[in-house]
Amino acid sequence: MSKLLDNINGPQDLKHFSLAQLEKLAEEIRELLIHTVSTTGGHLAPNLGVVELTLALHKMYDSPKDKFIWDVGHQAYVHKILTGRRADFSTLRTVNGISGFPKRSESQHDAFGAGHSSTSISSALGIALARDISGENYNVVAVIGDGSLTGGEAYEALNHAGHLGVNLTVILNDNEMSIAKNVGAISEYLAKMRTAPTYSKVKRDIDFLLRSIPAIGEKVARTVDRLKGSLKYLLVPGILFEELGFTYFGPIDGHNIPSLLDVLDKAKSIKGPVLIHMVTHKGKGYLPAECNPDKFHGVGPFCVETGEITASSGVAPSYTQVFGNTLIKLAEHNPDIVAITAAMPDGTGLKNFSVKYPKRFFDVGIAEQHAVTMAAGLASQGKRPVIAIYSTFMQRAYDQILHDVCLQNLPVILALDRAGIVGEDGPTHHGVFDYSFLRHIPNIIIMAPKDENELQNMLYTATELDAPVAIRYPRGCGLGVNLQTEFTKLEPGKSELLSSGKDIALLAVGAMVAPCEKAAELLASKGIAVSVVNSRFIKPLDGQLIRQMARDTGVIVTVEDNVITGGFGSAVLEYINSQNLNWVKVLRLGLPDAFIEHGSRSYLLDKYSLNAQGIAASIETFVRQFGAHK
Repeated sequence: MSKLLDNINGPQDLKHFSLAQLEKLAEEIRELLIHTVSTTGGHLAPNLGVVELTLALHKMYDSPKDKFIWDVGHQAYVHKILTGRRADFSTLRTVNGISGFPKRSESQHDAFGAGHSSTSISSALGIALARDISGENYNVVAVIGDGSLTGGEAYEALNHAGHLGVNLTVILNDNEMSIAKNVGAISEYLAKMRTAPTYSKVKRDIDFLLRSIPAIGEKVARTVDRLKGSLKYLLVPGILFEELGFTYFGPIDGHNIPSLLDVLDKAKSIKGPVLIHMVTHKGKGYLPAECNPDKFHGVGPFCVETGEITASSGVAPSYTQVFGNTLIKLAEHNPDIVAITAAMPDGTGLKNFSVKYPKRFFDVGIAEQHAVTMAAGLASQGKRPVIAIYSTFMQRAYDQILHDVCLQNLPVILALDRAGIVGEDGPTHHGVFDYSFLRHIPNIIIMAPKDENELQNMLYTATELDAPVAIRYPRGCGLGVNLQTEFTKLEPGKSELLSSGKDIALLAVGAMVAPCEKAAELLASKGIAVSVVNSRFIKPLDGQLIRQMARDTGVIVTVEDNVITGGFGSAVLEYINSQNLNWVKVLRLGLPDAFIEHGSRSYLLDKYSLNAQGIAASIETFVRQFGAHK
């Protein structure tokens, strides 16, 4: 039987659909989402929750003339399906396939790129202002989740939009979840709003009743309108959005297409900013996702029938697990250790810590800036805060790291998970800039473990140092090495010489150490003797060993899974220059000055020659060109 979805090649195809057809189409889209993501992995639960909303938006508005801005972009799959990418949807998050996030270069229907949280209202306001400056006429709609409202940027934008009175619609998709359970006052506020849905109806009924009074009705209504604050605060627990200058609709059922079409139609006719508060069920339509929306927020391949995640081929624990378990062990003996995360206790390995030490654990919501400065405050009073945040999201707290932590030389520990190449989530999520944006900051110590056991020792070392420390480690399983039961304190700036060779000194950091060891074996078979160094520290550098390697070989190769610009290799090159070691030939291997596309981690490491074969080939070419000896 032919499916309605087979006839959807663009949003214009929805314009003549009946309500019954839209309901049937919603079912077909959910089926496509479930089966595609079960193969490719991706953000399933958020997209299942916005099927009806996305259909209503594209039926009521005219994309790409009208602009939709999706906060984070976790929930834009349905939008992609409806805007000409249905036939290619099976390529989601695969090499040269459809991105898992809105991407301006991918489609004219993707009005603004996304990947990080709480940006939609700011960007939508900018687009609306550009429209008004140019004298154009189109609608701008920002879709933001309640989790993203825990980020401060969203409130800055709400405040400014309300002040300007610009024509802009904000849709608050309230599913009571971000990746983990929402925290904070705004979450409690929205929970109260959900329990008081009668406010708008009561307000309208009272206004109608007053204006019906003969002779004096209009005057009484105007008087009450001037006192409307009393009515608002009587009927609902706060009226935040209207006080910010928005016309408020809701809460409404985000899965009821007639209600959505009705409220969107009303919003289009209102001058000034509008906020539509809709309540949805994350994971709707797929029982495993409905019951475990956090598990199916971002999920790998899974069995559709059972909902079971396809087992990873790796048998070693992940770096994230080792980090979380180690922190619990350290906290048993150090009562000053405090753990902090930004809305990701599971993803950062802190869930078990939060259970064992609930008074020493803080989930601040999507508020990385606040997390870092709060940690600085804790450290100023003798605590040892450990902040676990993905490398890509730590970028958002750069000023706080510099100004609040490092300037005051406070012992805050930054645990940068998902560092280096991350994989299918692509350029918004690769953690390939942290060496570059951290190492030039005074006072900070930066470490990267060669394996999961060294991660244990680095975390222990960080808790013993009276200085800011960053530890960055990759996504996925460790190497399967034995884990020490007793921790070893590492000397800051001290490297580890793994093997000696007279021709090349290969200085590797973090996840690049293992492929460099294999590369050295490949080169040895071709008569090139390589010294392999586990540099451990990006800052401070092991100057003594670098000078020794310079004297012994005259050729130094640095390898990192960070952009070459300003990274570890740059630090080594700067040091060599400062020491006037002008006879040393230096080759820096790493990632180019570009945003790295999406694809599996193994594919991308191969593509950019950061696997053993690629490293060996790059070194062999360099040796042929410049010679192996000074």
